[in-house]
Amino acid sequence: MTSLASERSWLLDPSVLKLVHQCRRLIHTEFGVKLHLTEEHLEQQLADYARKTRSSQLTRVWETLKERVPQLNIEPEEEDDALKRNYRGQVIADAPPASAEQDEEGQIDPPRKKKVIYRGQVVG
Repeated sequence: MTSLASERSWLLDPSVLKLVHQCRRLIHTEFGVKLHLTEEHLEQQLADYARKTRSSQLTRVWETLKERVPQLNIEPEEEDDALKRNYRGQVIADAPPASAEQDEEGQIDPPRKKKVIYRGQVVG
């Protein structure tokens, strides 16, 4: 916990904290995602959403925040775009990992037929 506190010491400055709250509010309005100050990769998430945004206001606030806190100059993580899920051209933030139910041949097990019980009797 002390390492997290020492890494987040930049959040103790009220002017920087105000900018972070403004970024969080703008991200919540545009993407519908609530970011918490206690999240482990807050800086990375702020940077990712600032890169994805269409809002010039969020971009300006993020640039101001990066100028005040040099620790926030984070390069984007290189990820494989094929593994990300898209919706209308935008990557979904919390994409689940690939299905673990695949066999060695790469085939997915077919779903089991559900028993239908009607008045105590198995039907179909």
